[in-house]
Amino acid sequence: MQRIHFSVPASALAIALVGLSGCATKNYVKNQTAPIIDHTNELNEKTATNNRAIKDTDERAQAGISKAQSSADAAGQSAQGAQKAAGDAETAANDAVHRADSLASVVANLDNYQPIGNTEVTFGFDKAVLTKDDKAQLDEFAQTVTNAKSYILEVTGGTDSVGSAAYNYDLSNRRADAVVQYLASKYQIPAHRFYLIGIGKDKEVAPNNTREGRAKNRRVEIRLLSNQGKTDGAAQSGQ
Repeated sequence: MQRIHFSVPASALAIALVGLSGCATKNYVKNQTAPIIDHTNELNEKTATNNRAIKDTDERAQAGISKAQSSADAAGQSAQGAQKAAGDAETAANDAVHRADSLASVVANLDNYQPIGNTEVTFGFDKAVLTKDDKAQLDEFAQTVTNAKSYILEVTGGTDSVGSAAYNYDLSNRRADAVVQYLASKYQIPAHRFYLIGIGKDKEVAPNNTREGRAKNRRVEIRLLSNQGKTDGAAQSGQ
């Protein structure tokens, strides 16, 4: 029986061995480096998460600082506004007192000035406009004024207790001014005859804890003061 021999070149065998060895080395390296790569990726992810958390914390901190600064600024502005409002109220109050004192001084320096007529009109809440009924009432009162001589018209505006003192001083002045403007323009009463006083809510004529009382306090009182020695009979009778 004849044997058949296969001859494998040494170079081919060497290449095969190197190939096997190379595959084994790659697998080994891959197996050894895979955990390191995974761990590195994990660290990178944690680092990214930490960076995002730091950024978020910083943004929230900056937002908090900004909000706190805004609140501080708003508080400062409110304090300044309150201080100004208090100053305005004090100025208005002093002005009202000064007007009242001045009127008393004027009357005191004139002989025998006495009230010879009066009327009153009321206003709606936060209103300073005369109604048709108000005008009719003033028209009736004006008949007494036109017959008087050497007289002064004391026009005192008032409000209820709703709102700030400064606002109510202004509102009471506007109400009194509405009466003055109506009488002056319709009946040609000279401006120097009027003495306008806005007392705001300082002097109530009825309790402010009821609707009816507040309505009565939203008024303008008009008093006709005259020197009786220089008035005619019609003025003295108040007709």
